[in-house]
Amino acid sequence: MTSRFDEVIDRIGTHSAKWDKMESLFGVSPDGGLPMWVADMDFRPPACVQEALQKMLDHGVYGYFGDDVAYLDAIGWWMKERHGWEVDPASVFTTHGLVNGTGLCIDAYTAPGDGVVLFTPVYHAFHRVIRSAGREVVECPLVLRDGRYEMDFDAYDAMMTGKERLVVLCSPHNPGGRVWSRAELKGVAEFAKRHDLILVSDEIHHDLVMPGQKHLPMALADDGVSERLVMMTASTKTFNIAGAHTGNVIIADPDLRARFAERMGGLGISPNSFGLHMATAAYSPEGAAWVDELTAYLDGNRRVFDEMVNAIPGLRSMPLEATYLAWVDFAGTGMSAEEFTARVETEARIAANQGPAFGQGGESFLRFNFATPRARVEEAGARLQKAFADLQ
Repeated sequence: MTSRFDEVIDRIGTHSAKWDKMESLFGVSPDGGLPMWVADMDFRPPACVQEALQKMLDHGVYGYFGDDVAYLDAIGWWMKERHGWEVDPASVFTTHGLVNGTGLCIDAYTAPGDGVVLFTPVYHAFHRVIRSAGREVVECPLVLRDGRYEMDFDAYDAMMTGKERLVVLCSPHNPGGRVWSRAELKGVAEFAKRHDLILVSDEIHHDLVMPGQKHLPMALADDGVSERLVMMTASTKTFNIAGAHTGNVIIADPDLRARFAERMGGLGISPNSFGLHMATAAYSPEGAAWVDELTAYLDGNRRVFDEMVNAIPGLRSMPLEATYLAWVDFAGTGMSAEEFTARVETEARIAANQGPAFGQGGESFLRFNFATPRARVEEAGARLQKAFADLQ
């Protein structure tokens, strides 16, 4: 039923950040431009989510959400069925998305001036939240080897000063699309233990893995990490319901859980009822079938985009194991970041995330979101080939 993803839906003028903000941010008009920046999809969620919202509308009273048993059961069912992970309902906190969850972790577990470790390049919002909280970003650069990212823990050990208190892992990795292996995850856990760091594992892309790949939750990767582990997951990225601003922060350790609960309580944070109804409906067999169709479609888009981009001399799209975000290296063109970015934005009329925002190692890259109807992916590839035609 891939035709559901081929439908072109007009999102212009619908308060869509992806479409309605790209002209002010990138100089690319939505009239003829292609937004391939912010990580949401141009697809409708599964019918079960729409039906849950329609039921709310039909009832017509929008009060505070109560009785979260069905919601927590749905989370537990999903994590067990899709990831083999048993989740204690008492360990689940609901935040306003996972950027909010990250900020709460920084607030609960660190103090101003403390260091927060990131493996860079990595999701740009982490940098913003850490610095805004008055903490120091400690960048541990990933190693680019044979076209994919790897970790160098010997180098990272040498960088630690003792003022670091927390490390944030992006798993699967955004923007590089890595599905970290068990050995790599255990390496992260051992690194956190050696330096007495609380480990926050942001796994928002855990359902969006390419066929043949398997995501392993950090909670299952290392038996001894639970006393310092905070897991973060969400239905929002999986089902394209990011506007619901609903994330799961899952904490097994009682002490870490109590500290997080105290900070949430002090800030008066409570769930969005629309988001909880949507998540409950999405985490279901119908939602699972939709995700299976989605990932197959995204894999097709990935192949189309990579083939067209890699045909341009000097461009290289990193082999993707998860997410719908292509990480394209322009270093081989010999151009400055200003020049290749201008060609993409002005000549190809594509809005893409600029690599430097992701930290060290992102300088020669742009990130492209290909979670859009395939006709648009093909159009983007053709525009890029035309914009860099002088290299071919």
